[in-house]
Amino acid sequence: MRRKKLQLITVLALLLVAGAAGLAAQQAPAPPPPSKFKLTSSAYAEGSMIPTQYSCADPNAASPALSWTNPPNNAQSFAVIMHDSDAAPMKGVMDVTHWIFWGIPASSTSVAAGIKPDSSPDGIMQGKNIRGVNGYQPPCPPPTATPHHYIFEIYALDTKLDLPAGSPRADLLKAMDGHVIGKSTYVGLFGR
Repeated sequence: MRRKKLQLITVLALLLVAGAAGLAAQQAPAPPPPSKFKLTSSAYAEGSMIPTQYSCADPNAASPALSWTNPPNNAQSFAVIMHDSDAAPMKGVMDVTHWIFWGIPASSTSVAAGIKPDSSPDGIMQGKNIRGVNGYQPPCPPPTATPHHYIFEIYALDTKLDLPAGSPRADLLKAMDGHVIGKSTYVGLFGR
């Protein structure tokens, strides 16, 4: 009799624990679906080597074309940052900035290749790269280094930034803070 009571109590305890776990699982919010906002380039495949014509190995290097799909519906503008995540000047917290630009209209789905320094096609503003130039700085790791990772990040913003051309990356990040409603990245490698 005592054994049956223990078995009954054990079964009830197991049912109670199972029920509580099931209830907790039902109450936990579902994770958000993966973002459909996607950045691509016709210049090279995601994660592959960046062709020479977009690097410092070509004296006439040009910026690659970029395109994106499925941005958030309420985006008011876009901003792009290209940086080398494998280099940090003077052992600082910021890695190497190769290109920043913003003011890309919400109606845009791409930027053409070969955007010239200090130009502002369609009202796009360019900021300072690692060399202090307002424009594209091609990938150029040290000759003995293993290939570096060059990351393009596109940000969908819920506002149009009031930031003058020639602003540095830190100012762009500060201006975007609190306005990012979507982000996508695209990575390429380059070594010499």
